[in-house]
Amino acid sequence: MRVTGTAGTIRVARDEADLALVHRVRRDVFIVEQGISEEEEWDDLDPTSEHLLALGPDGEPVGTARLIHGAQALRVTGGIEGRVLLGRLAVLKAARGSGLGAELVRAVEAAGLARGAREVELHAQVQALGFYERLGYTAEGPVYDDAGIPHRTMTRVL
Repeated sequence: MRVTGTAGTIRVARDEADLALVHRVRRDVFIVEQGISEEEEWDDLDPTSEHLLALGPDGEPVGTARLIHGAQALRVTGGIEGRVLLGRLAVLKAARGSGLGAELVRAVEAAGLARGAREVELHAQVQALGFYERLGYTAEGPVYDDAGIPHRTMTRVL
């Protein structure tokens, strides 16, 4: 999968070099900027997930998102058949406001559909609820703490 949008190119991370770029973006956004610990950022879902990498016009990494599907998705979404999990959406400060975040969400949805998904779940930071609502996601359940940041589960039927 490779998508070229208004904010750059999005592709599936295909090798260790791409995964290093994914980790660089996540480190900058979640660990450095938001203060999430190394232990909380890197989890057991990373090795079996599909990682999307967004590259800017200059070929430098500017964003990423993670798609969890199959047996892992069943484990983390409460066993709901046909549901995938969108996670670790990160866009570097310099690329925010460009539409890249929305393009990454749509790319994860497309990848989920290609795997037979009927629904996407995500765990949104409360400050980002409006962003996801504009993309058609609906908040469910109470606010909860994840890595010291208030979150809420959201879903969207595809």
